[in-house]
Amino acid sequence: MNSFDVVVIGAGAIGSSIAYHLTKKGYDVALVERGDIANGTSSRCDAVALICDKKPGIDTKMGYESIQVFKELAKTFSYDFEFKQPGSLYVCETEQELEVAKEYVAQQQADGYDMRMVDNYEMQEMEPYLAKDLLGGIWTTPDSSMSPYKLCYAFVEEGKKLGLKVFHHHTVMDIKLDEKGAVENVVTDKGEFKTKRVVNCGGAWASELGNMVGIDIPITPRKGIVLISEKSFKVVNQKVHEFGYMLSKFEDINFKRNVSKLVERHNVAFNIEPTRDNNFLLGGNRENKGFDISTELEVMMAVAERGMRFFPILKEINCIRAYSGVRPYCADHLPIVSEVDEVPGYYIAAGHEGDGISLSGITGRMMTQIISGEKTDFDIEKLKFSRYKNKKVVFAD
Repeated sequence: MNSFDVVVIGAGAIGSSIAYHLTKKGYDVALVERGDIANGTSSRCDAVALICDKKPGIDTKMGYESIQVFKELAKTFSYDFEFKQPGSLYVCETEQELEVAKEYVAQQQADGYDMRMVDNYEMQEMEPYLAKDLLGGIWTTPDSSMSPYKLCYAFVEEGKKLGLKVFHHHTVMDIKLDEKGAVENVVTDKGEFKTKRVVNCGGAWASELGNMVGIDIPITPRKGIVLISEKSFKVVNQKVHEFGYMLSKFEDINFKRNVSKLVERHNVAFNIEPTRDNNFLLGGNRENKGFDISTELEVMMAVAERGMRFFPILKEINCIRAYSGVRPYCADHLPIVSEVDEVPGYYIAAGHEGDGISLSGITGRMMTQIISGEKTDFDIEKLKFSRYKNKKVVFAD
């Protein structure tokens, strides 16, 4: 039987980052994945690390610190994960959105982040193909992009240089506990791993790994779709998205968009980002449909409709394919990055929703600090699994 200090389950962005950071710290680590690297949500997502779409407070702090991690790793890794820092642009469609945006920017600026309001003229300078009737927007300098696939492989390949062991196509069947209820073994379809520490990086599937040790993890799948364009001229220079995205992501923000019934029905909010090869990714939506990752024509039409409202030039460009994925959704929009008091040796790093790529850098560092008994970079009380104690958890349908 193989024996390891830590077994990390799930080789997406979060699991790969944690495995790398733990190995760098000196732990003997096994990274166990039922498919290939970046097999799940990390293969069906966008490619950004942002602070502009984060709520003020710990959400933004994590986003910013994660970008700093990526900047450093881009210098030290020999494996290129295509990190760059072009910034991003939020655009406002109505006066109401503009007023909410001003309040948001003022709060983020007060916290020290490089974010500012821009007017229509400046937006047109940044993005010549943007619709001419938009009122203004938010420019965020630190916002970054990278390749999700290459990021996961970079963590894995750099980790392997330090001694990380990777086990592809190993499906976890059970997690065994000793007589005191602490982690003892991880059982896969290809053998067992002896360990005293397990990190659940199962993403949208994290609850399945929780059931194995008798805990309920309130993470559910939240579906989203992305359209891919043909290669064309340079339509867009950086990530651009509507401020209504905040309404779509955080349902408690108090304003209403003026959108068609089709767009409203599928909870579509516009975002677009360029690739290195002059394709672009166009999204997106948020729906609770379990683990269904089919690409529905009606949803594609809604995404295209919303895209053409902000970039009319898209009417002239073909969509060549689409894909859907599921985000690991927590109702309070914060991930779980925590030990589990009830099961000694069991840790969770999941529930990042659409921010798994964005927050993977800082999550790897934080989980390593937690396992090592070190003080974390900032207070993570709000990320603890214990926040769900004595709370009624309502799961999405």
